[in-house]
Amino acid sequence: MEIFPAIDIMDGAAVRLTKGAFDTKKVYSDDPESVYAGFIAEGAEHLHIVDLDGARSGKSTNFEVVKRLAAMGGDTEIGGGIRDMRRAESYLNLGVSRIILGTAAVENPSFLKEALKEWGNRVAVGVDVLNGIVRVSGWERGSALDGEEFVKRLSGEGVKRIIYTDISRDGVMKGLDTELYGRLSRNKDSEIIASGGIGSLQNVKELLPTGVYGVIIGKAIYEKAFSVSEAVRLGDKK
Repeated sequence: MEIFPAIDIMDGAAVRLTKGAFDTKKVYSDDPESVYAGFIAEGAEHLHIVDLDGARSGKSTNFEVVKRLAAMGGDTEIGGGIRDMRRAESYLNLGVSRIILGTAAVENPSFLKEALKEWGNRVAVGVDVLNGIVRVSGWERGSALDGEEFVKRLSGEGVKRIIYTDISRDGVMKGLDTELYGRLSRNKDSEIIASGGIGSLQNVKELLPTGVYGVIIGKAIYEKAFSVSEAVRLGDKK
């Protein structure tokens, strides 16, 4: 199971939110590059980057920060505010491994289809869910989509990597719904990455039997509940 340390960027800083609420912002570093370098030094091979300002506004607010992070190497994925082909291409041209579409995948299926045709596996989709329903625009607006059904639809449309975030657990550090991720992972056509709720190495261990491809870890690392290197070693066991 692959470990994805997260760097969420707001106003150029590395921050964490609780349950996606912007007024809960806690700044952990004004230098995301040093955070990134630290993750790599601890053995992380995959990095998950989100432009929170972009997710909310639909603009590439922290593009220059992402540009500097992408130049540091590693397997990187970036999401937040990517809503058209031009912006998607601008990120991919930086050298990131893949882009993550969220709001756009829900509200503009033709864009998702075009992006998949153009870039294939370099396109992932973030499915952000609260009480079973997909949310968009930085998690501030609801949709009419059931989360699990949307995952099935995306998989059928050729999306090879899906990041499923349980908003109710994000930043709370009280564990994930392992039964949910087990159900999602039964479909072998897509890699499922779990997100939201990791608070201990035991939580990471509990995900191993579910079959998820990977897990995103954020606040638990920043709050020093355990280290990136410990999580990487645990993930390597399966």
